[in-house]
Amino acid sequence: MIPAPSGASRRVGAARARLVAVLLTLACGALGVIASTQTWFTVDLTGAAAHSLSVPGSTAVPILAPLSLAVLALGAALSIAGTVLRFVFGAIEVVIAAALIVTTWPVAFTHPVGAVARVVTTATGITGDASVAKLIAQNVATPWPYVTAVLWLVLVATGVFVLATARRWRSTGRRYRTDATGRQPSAGPLDAVESWDDLSRGEDPTDSGR
Repeated sequence: MIPAPSGASRRVGAARARLVAVLLTLACGALGVIASTQTWFTVDLTGAAAHSLSVPGSTAVPILAPLSLAVLALGAALSIAGTVLRFVFGAIEVVIAAALIVTTWPVAFTHPVGAVARVVTTATGITGDASVAKLIAQNVATPWPYVTAVLWLVLVATGVFVLATARRWRSTGRRYRTDATGRQPSAGPLDAVESWDDLSRGEDPTDSGR
């Protein structure tokens, strides 16, 4: 028979689940912010206006930068959230990821004129998608739209992971718990998130107690 996991093993597993969820959320948010500053399309114009224009992610998908910053904030909040807020933040994370998929995937895989129209209009003064389309000889995507599209799938999976595991996360990062017999250490080492929890409460996570 395979022995059931001990209490210490479950606690370590819960701590790792929270750490994975927080780090993945922060990574997705950070990469989203970076992607918003990178060139997504190179547009070649025709006629008298013939030259090349670079279109950044923040222009192709205007909500990319603000929602990526919101994901970063969610990652930070998840590191200290209680059980109820974990479910709330996990649900918000899934909703944000879905919104980013809906807006990013069409841009990445169909290259609509609207994604580059603002840059072309700024350079030429021509407005309207139909008029702008006539000026475009070629619209070439860089890898960034595709990388970002996949990134939001990871974010959806992370949000679902948060919802699936949030109840098992430790509700406190304290290394020691007080009971009728006095101050006793909990099993297992502190992880980075738990240390941050202690510091946010004004406690010293390195204090071994009395």
